Amino acid sequence: MTEELLNRINELARKSRAEGLTESEKAEQAQLRQQYIKGFRQGFENTMNNVYIMDKDGNKRKVEKKKS
Repeated sequence: MTEELLNRINELARKSRAEGLTESEKAEQAQLRQQYIKGFRQGFENTMNNVYIMDKDGNKRKVEKKKS
């Protein structure tokens, strides 16, 4: 996630609270939020791919993705 993305999201949020957004700004805000969420999820998944749990016997095992 870039600093520019976060700045623009925050700028639109402030404008929304202060005076409201146009339809094009609402669409832009929705798209930026989706980009942010996608980046967050990718980062979280990368972190979880490097997490191991150690059991009481000292064996490490990788955290597995929950099956839905």
